[in-house]
Amino acid sequence: QVQLVESGGGLVQAGDSLSLSCAASGRTFSSYAMGWFRQAPGKERELVAAISLTGYRTYYADSVKGRFTISRDNAKHTVYLQLNSLKREDTAVYYCAADREYGVLVTTTPFYWGQGTQVTVSS
Repeated sequence: QVQLVESGGGLVQAGDSLSLSCAASGRTFSSYAMGWFRQAPGKERELVAAISLTGYRTYYADSVKGRFTISRDNAKHTVYLQLNSLKREDTAVYYCAADREYGVLVTTTPFYWGQGTQVTVSS
């Protein structure tokens, strides 16, 4: 099993930046593709960004492309999400997720999930 714990969420103003972290434990971190999802009240859960086992491949939702950056440090068993130029519509609970298969993580539903961290953007 893989345990995921997010941190770094908070209340910020539009235009500000925020960094989220997801610490993994329980299994070999480098054996899993990682991703960040978000869900706002009344909206569907959406994939924000994803990264392959080695970081060679990445995916970004059109709504965050150019503003958010996903990265991972396998030595530290941690995946990061850098959120820049935040907008009000970025307000949501952000979830870290993991799956053995990059394709499953990107196109379907990952097997492992963190508890989520709240990001609130004021305007």
